[in-house]
Amino acid sequence: MDPVDLTRRIEPGMPVYPGDPGVTAEASATMDDDGYRVTHLSFTTHVGTHIDAPAHMEPDGATLDAFDVGDFRFAARLVDLAGDADADRGLDAREPVTPAVLPDGDALDADTDMLVLRTGWGDHWGEERYFDHPYLTAAAARHVADLGCAVGLDTINPDPTPTDRAGDDEPEGVPAHHELLGAGRFVVENLRLPGTLPERFVLRSFPLRVDADGAPVRAVAADR
Repeated sequence: MDPVDLTRRIEPGMPVYPGDPGVTAEASATMDDDGYRVTHLSFTTHVGTHIDAPAHMEPDGATLDAFDVGDFRFAARLVDLAGDADADRGLDAREPVTPAVLPDGDALDADTDMLVLRTGWGDHWGEERYFDHPYLTAAAARHVADLGCAVGLDTINPDPTPTDRAGDDEPEGVPAHHELLGAGRFVVENLRLPGTLPERFVLRSFPLRVDADGAPVRAVAADR
């Protein structure tokens, strides 16, 4: 298996969490004026393909500097929830994902420490529909945490993202985040998950070296 880049490009106009500032990229030095190029980038710690540290949601949660670089290498198991559109299977907009559709410990290799969930919503990247992705119930997030696993997603959020299409029965706040980050499990969001990925692979998801609540990553899948 050749390395596969699962990272979204950081660029102006890209999707960001509703209410967050967008990405800007401005020249602070140019070849014509200065003889070299330097670009001033501005974005949040949770832009594009990024990792959430526990400090993102937990008052006493660890920041990225509390972890060794090896902690960002995961033995990943792909869980394909997208189904087959031709067979009328898959997830609907804003559909809750329950523990029943996730593997249990008996179905995982002993070293598995991340479940990568393909919901199919990555196909809507750049569309308004992207924000109406399926989401993990608190019980599903607790199930993943109890397995000793982090979670990777092709969505912007493991919880429902607020839009004017949200349902009255959706959970308030960020219970899935709290279940995962409160247990010290990472969340990697906005992964690009091509259909050619094998069921098992190593995911290297190295964040920028910044002591923060999260950071953009270069997420790369390769052989175990």
